[in-house]
Amino acid sequence: MTEQSYNQALLALTQAGLAALAERNHAAGSIKTPAAESHFLCNWMVQSLKEKRFSKLVAEDLTRWIREGRSLGAGAKLPEVLQRIQAQYLPAINNAAVGQSLQNLIAELQAEGWLVILDCEVSGKLKLDSQGQNSLVISAEQYQQHLLDGKLIKPITLYIRADEQLIAQFAVKHALLFSQGDKKASCIKHHKAYRLYPDNQQPALALLKA
Repeated sequence: MTEQSYNQALLALTQAGLAALAERNHAAGSIKTPAAESHFLCNWMVQSLKEKRFSKLVAEDLTRWIREGRSLGAGAKLPEVLQRIQAQYLPAINNAAVGQSLQNLIAELQAEGWLVILDCEVSGKLKLDSQGQNSLVISAEQYQQHLLDGKLIKPITLYIRADEQLIAQFAVKHALLFSQGDKKASCIKHHKAYRLYPDNQQPALALLKA
């Protein structure tokens, strides 16, 4: 039996949660306010975690959403979170040309006037004098060796300076899953580090578009 990937486990959880919510909302007399729906999903997640219905790969996500559901109520927007995951992950896991999608993204950013640097070794702490311009830097070693014949064969790190939701929008447009931005892991001042994996196989929840 093939071991389930994180993406598969997350989609299984997401689709089951949305199906349970739809069934609940279809029942006569159900209250369909954001607070009621978020409360339902929070309780559903608690039970799912208790019964170990889903892979341990998504246990951390479940725990976080339960905590947010309990503390924020409707503000946790749990139905919206699951809808966003489903809408973003389905095209991404079916993307058989992640490397080409990355190159298409780079070409679009260049056309949009971003400062794009692909021919510099990134090691140690660096500073890019971009005067606040949106910018993307990929270490020359990774760009040359992790992308072969348009195919991404190893994880690649993108150092990006831009509004995070703008980054998420570009990722969705090109059916790519970027990791959450990590400022501490970045070698370039004012940039965050994002990871892209072969076949979009992120090991944890990707950056989501609002």
